[in-house]
Amino acid sequence: MTAASGAPSWALRRLGVLMTPDPSDPREAWGVLNPACARGRDGQLYLFPRLVAEGNFSRVGRARVLFDGDGTPATVERLGVVLEPDETWEINTTTAGVEDPRITFIPGLDLYVMTYAAYGPLHARIGLAVSNDLASWERLGPALFAYEPSLRADLNLYTNKDAVLFPEPVAAPDGRPAYALLHRPLWDLSWVSPTAGEPLPAGVQDPRPGIWVSFAPVDEVSRDLRALARFTQHRPVALPEQPWEHLKIGAGTPPVRTPEGWLVLHHGVSGRLEPGVWHQRHVRYAAGAMLLDAEDVTKVLWRTPSALLDPQTPQERDGIVPNVVFPTGIDPRGDGDADVFYGMADSRIGVARLHRTGSAQ
Repeated sequence: MTAASGAPSWALRRLGVLMTPDPSDPREAWGVLNPACARGRDGQLYLFPRLVAEGNFSRVGRARVLFDGDGTPATVERLGVVLEPDETWEINTTTAGVEDPRITFIPGLDLYVMTYAAYGPLHARIGLAVSNDLASWERLGPALFAYEPSLRADLNLYTNKDAVLFPEPVAAPDGRPAYALLHRPLWDLSWVSPTAGEPLPAGVQDPRPGIWVSFAPVDEVSRDLRALARFTQHRPVALPEQPWEHLKIGAGTPPVRTPEGWLVLHHGVSGRLEPGVWHQRHVRYAAGAMLLDAEDVTKVLWRTPSALLDPQTPQERDGIVPNVVFPTGIDPRGDGDADVFYGMADSRIGVARLHRTGSAQ
């Protein structure tokens, strides 16, 4: 579903480059990119960049965002590394990675929850970790997806990433309050076996990767926090629609509640994919937005027919992976606007101001 009469509309305005690799730090040799962000209990804004060393070895760092006199993010103060690929499911035979974090503060748990891509023996899987202070993190483990006979598929088989959590419980399909996770399974299993192909879940006709949602019931999480990594009732939310996202889409920033529903920035990919290639050189990543129903998050109310941000500047067009803008962090400003932090060409971090422009006509 694209823009409809009376639907809200937004624009993204670039504010500049916020963070570039430190040439003296080998942990950043291949870039700083795709950061999470969160407001600490001290009111400060913290950034959690993916730090990439040579060989695509990724860690999650921590930095304090410093603002200029106009309240615009201007630079960062580095505060070290908060997550290393230490678990067996985060390490494979050639490299390792804890990648592309997103952070949601969940008031009902009084915890920050990080979702990230763990690049281990089964390629990308979703990892979860929690923190009280944004400095020390405890892993809950990899996300596990319960088997559902109606899908006739085990989602644990598939590469999965681009996971974001809602900050408050929503209604699951069975009506129970639940913590909801947007995620992006990839149906191609040819990396496991040349004959595996793309076994699609029952009812899925389009093999292009899109956004799904799964649910962790609140009552189960209240009894055992590790249940926050166990998900049920998997449902598709959105697939590619427009030319700028015709290859695949994935969730970008954690959902933000607005008067009309849940606002989610997402990325869309166009171009040509090369099978078996990790760093694709012939694709283009752009950013758009969608609005999910406040009562039923499987329902898309509105989405941008054109990209809000696409790679245009030299910093977005030239890098480890060219032609990439990849939003992963959002900081609402209290005036209806928000600052959005995004990866630029898999090499550096930019910031843009999200501004509500009114209603789409």
